Amino acid sequence: MSASIKIVKDFTNKQITVISEFKAPKEKIWDAFTNPDITDKWWAPKPYQAITKQSDFKNGGQWLYYMLSTEGEKHWCLAEFYNIKKAESYEVTDAFCDEKGNINTNFPRMNWKNSFEEENGTTRVTNEITYARVEDMKQILEMGFEEGYSMGLNQLNDLLNEKKI
Repeated sequence: MSASIKIVKDFTNKQITVISEFKAPKEKIWDAFTNPDITDKWWAPKPYQAITKQSDFKNGGQWLYYMLSTEGEKHWCLAEFYNIKKAESYEVTDAFCDEKGNINTNFPRMNWKNSFEEENGTTRVTNEITYARVEDMKQILEMGFEEGYSMGLNQLNDLLNEKKI
């Protein structure tokens, strides 16, 4: 069974909103988004694999990871965390980078606000992703953001259904 996923593109405000729902407690979903041991299991769309090099989930902390292709190609990313409200929300600035965390300016940075709400055993995750320019948003969409992120969310849902997390 697929996760419930709704994606809204607002070009006027340079924002993509993703709302997903999981039949699991909020604490478990929070951990799936913030604990790299769990995030590595679902974050990258298949056939890619997410691999964390370093992670420090705290205000001012960073997550340096890469998505590994079946051909051995690595796509590095850096996430910087702030405004963390435990089990409620956190914000992150995400960017493509090199293996040392140096930002690749050929790609746009993304500002995510991730919120978590639970009701009757179902947790709703709202990702509000904002861009500096509408061209940046279009570039990320052209790179397959909708399909890739939806695939990752469905992989998380599968892990939950199979009780692997």
